[in-house]
Amino acid sequence: MSTAQPVTEREVPAQIDFPEQLPVSERRADIEAAIRDHQVVILAGETGSGKTTQLPKICLNLGRGRQLRIGHTQPRRIAARTVAQRIADELNTSLGDLVGYQIRFNDTVSDASAIKLMTDGILLAELTHDRDLSAYDTLIIDEAHERSLNIDFLLGYLKQLLPRRPDLKVIVTSATIDVARFSEHFNDAPVLEVSGRTYPVDVHYVGDTEDRDEGVRQQIADLLGEIEQGRFGPRGDALVFLPGERDIRELAKALRYNDRLRVLPLYARLSQAEQNRVFQSGGSGMRVVLATNVAETSLTVPGIRYVIDPGEARISRYSARSRLQRLPIEPISQASANQRKGRCGRLSDGVCFRLYSEQDFVGRPEFTDPEIRRTNLAAVVLRMLELGLGEVDRFPFIDPPDPKVVRDGYRLLEELGAVSARGKLTALGQRLARLPVDPRLGRMLLAANEQGCLAEVLVIVSAMSIQDPRERPTDKQAQADQAHARFQHPRSDFLAWIALWRYYEEQRQTLSQNQLRKLCQREYLAYMRMREWREIHGQLVIACRQLGFKVRPQLPEEEAYETIHQALLTGLLGNVAQRDEGKQFNATRNRKIVVFPGSGQYKKPPPWLVAGEIVETTQVYARQCGAIEPDWLLRVNPRVLKRSHYEPAWQRRSGRVMAKERVTLFGLTISDGRKVHFGDIDAKASREIFIRDALVTGNVMKPPRFLKENLSLMRSVEELESRTRRRDLLIEEEALVQFYDERLDADCVGMTSLIKWLKADRARDDMLLLKREQILVRDPGAEVEAQFPPTLDWQGVDYQLRYQFEPGRENDGVSITIPLPLLNRAPRYLFEWLVPGLLRDKCIALIKGLPKALRKQLVPAPDVVDAALSELSAEDSDLCATLSRVLKRQRGVQVSPSDWQPAQLEDFYRMNIRVVDAEGKLLGQGRDMAALVAEFRGGEPAVAAPQADSPERKNVERWDFGDLPPVWKSKAAGLEVIAHPALVA
Repeated sequence: MSTAQPVTEREVPAQIDFPEQLPVSERRADIEAAIRDHQVVILAGETGSGKTTQLPKICLNLGRGRQLRIGHTQPRRIAARTVAQRIADELNTSLGDLVGYQIRFNDTVSDASAIKLMTDGILLAELTHDRDLSAYDTLIIDEAHERSLNIDFLLGYLKQLLPRRPDLKVIVTSATIDVARFSEHFNDAPVLEVSGRTYPVDVHYVGDTEDRDEGVRQQIADLLGEIEQGRFGPRGDALVFLPGERDIRELAKALRYNDRLRVLPLYARLSQAEQNRVFQSGGSGMRVVLATNVAETSLTVPGIRYVIDPGEARISRYSARSRLQRLPIEPISQASANQRKGRCGRLSDGVCFRLYSEQDFVGRPEFTDPEIRRTNLAAVVLRMLELGLGEVDRFPFIDPPDPKVVRDGYRLLEELGAVSARGKLTALGQRLARLPVDPRLGRMLLAANEQGCLAEVLVIVSAMSIQDPRERPTDKQAQADQAHARFQHPRSDFLAWIALWRYYEEQRQTLSQNQLRKLCQREYLAYMRMREWREIHGQLVIACRQLGFKVRPQLPEEEAYETIHQALLTGLLGNVAQRDEGKQFNATRNRKIVVFPGSGQYKKPPPWLVAGEIVETTQVYARQCGAIEPDWLLRVNPRVLKRSHYEPAWQRRSGRVMAKERVTLFGLTISDGRKVHFGDIDAKASREIFIRDALVTGNVMKPPRFLKENLSLMRSVEELESRTRRRDLLIEEEALVQFYDERLDADCVGMTSLIKWLKADRARDDMLLLKREQILVRDPGAEVEAQFPPTLDWQGVDYQLRYQFEPGRENDGVSITIPLPLLNRAPRYLFEWLVPGLLRDKCIALIKGLPKALRKQLVPAPDVVDAALSELSAEDSDLCATLSRVLKRQRGVQVSPSDWQPAQLEDFYRMNIRVVDAEGKLLGQGRDMAALVAEFRGGEPAVAAPQADSPERKNVERWDFGDLPPVWKSKAAGLEVIAHPALVA
């Protein structure tokens, strides 16, 4: 790293030459005066004016750079390196002596260096250890019109720094694009304009076509044909601007028919060799360069006489709502259109064809939105927090970013764990800020260190930090795909990076540099990008070690898959997707995506995946995909998950209220239906369910003492209700809920907490006991037992009676249990009389069922029955026949047997007879005694065999036994049978 300490005065050439042919040399005196008189100067000039190479020399000539340095930033590394070499050559010094450069992985600056070329990112990085930039007395911010994130951040920071550094001079250079904004930003700093070496350019507005895509291609083809034929002047090379790579490939394919044209593509992803072809002279035919907007300012294509501008470009835009980096095709600004026009006036007169109307041009925005208004600001926010620069919305950016995007940057950092909910930098955030990568990539490294897979993730993260080194030349795509196929992993594109890395490292250790370069060419790998990959990897290894991380040996792939992808997920949680139908996926934030065709997961997409990036072009594509398990997402970062719970219900077996849980990640459901303890989620609601569905109903596995007694008491009242066929004796459920609610502790949400609470104070058990008067709405009276007896005694057998009040159910009413051995001994008609408590109602129902003529004579029926009851007594005789005799005697009404309709009565007015075997198992039931006797005729004998202790003896000839007992009791199918022993001759 370059030293930031001032040195003794450096030696500089006594005479500094300035090329007279450069326009900036003509204005040197004005520029020197402006620099002497002002702290900030804005210098505007087109490419070719000489501002980049001559400004540092002008500053040197003014006496600057003697003890401190002249810092000179460039947007790109290649520019920093080549400009440094050019200035060193003009000063007749070696690179690294008076002039040096520092880029990401190369530092040639020495103590003797008065001029330091660097990328704007390098200067930003110096702020972490030198807040006042005390190593410099002059800073030249070149190509400021590009308005990159770094440039805007530097300009904002310098505005704050200048009052603290009155000795510091700042020179901002720009193309003639919106220079007034720079001047205004620096308190109306003076603006000097230097013209470039240009020639007149004739602009033709060709206008739109109805079919934009096909029409533009045809327009371009027609124009190229006319240019080649000399219609617009001397033949010359043409530069055609197109929105993207696909457009370039399609147009190149369409132009192949014309062998008089030499078509050359130019875009950022091309290999260095293919890009170099654009700058090489020679070859037959008119040269036609098909380029993206990379040729607007980044690269100057020599020898261009004609420019064809469709007026569109892919502009990277970040959507805070969808967390999506979009690449839509948009109309370019007036400034971009003029930049394109200027590409053809360098060496001679030029012609620019705009494939849109002049009215369209006039209506376009004057300038392209700066990057700060089009990108994710998480990295900017993190850097500002680390440097203690305050809130983003208060930082003096030239164009303040959209507040929504700023908030999104904070949200992303919070999701990564880098900032707290209040926007303060966390300990994790402090470590993250020390890693020279995007915060999401840095978060992966922190997780990888914790999970023991740092070696693997370092390879992946460094690969994700560069442009893909795997090349696909337009004319050899199939061969390239075949060469790269060996590195593909069946489940993860991320692991393909590791396979490629290991292969390259093996070759690098055995081959010379020249051999390695040739190998890369054969394998369709960009040699310089592979080197860059290694350099970034090395830098990250150093940064990780400075944080105390240990880079352990790489794990076996099978063992490492889960840990690697869990580490990656910490930075890519917003890029998770679940397969829907076909090849479409549902991604987070309600996005529909498809796997990019170049991915190894395209042909067989996994059920769940994580993507290295999600980008919208013609579709929303997931690039660099790896298969994952949704369960991993539950562990990676629980803080960002949203959990909702539904269908809480009491579970008897577990003794807890359980609910189903739905877990979502940014709107995407990753888990649904898993049962969790509801008491930990909503104690109040869980307690209410516990009281209502467990304590009130008694639905528990091991009820405590109070609950056993309460349930027994409640059952006795419920039995009373069943006997009396009413539901108004037991208090309502809500009253029971209130009883427990008033007494139970707030923490009693299940059986475990209840038992713990009870054990803490033994008196609590008694406090929860119900009293009979608390649960009885009204007392039915003492006569209930006689009216609704529990048994029916007949000939020494107590038949069990059971009462149920369930209208419409099979067992509704009174049921009597008769063991099969006693079926033939059971009374024939007694069951028609039911029990005393139901006899009156049954008789009323029978009378109401008589024919109308008879019924009219027996009104009111209740009074008639009340009078008859005095003469009715239950016996084994036909109830209807007995009632007929009483009515004849009391009322003089003759009712014949056929007039009665007992079969039409409701079922509960007829005894339900249950026939059971000796073990009490139900054999059959019904309400027709005769039918049951007939059904079981020939079954078990009516009288069981004598028991061992039975007094029964046969063929008795003398009295050799004691007195006969007056009563002998025995069991038959669980019923007590009473017999009276006697001597029978």
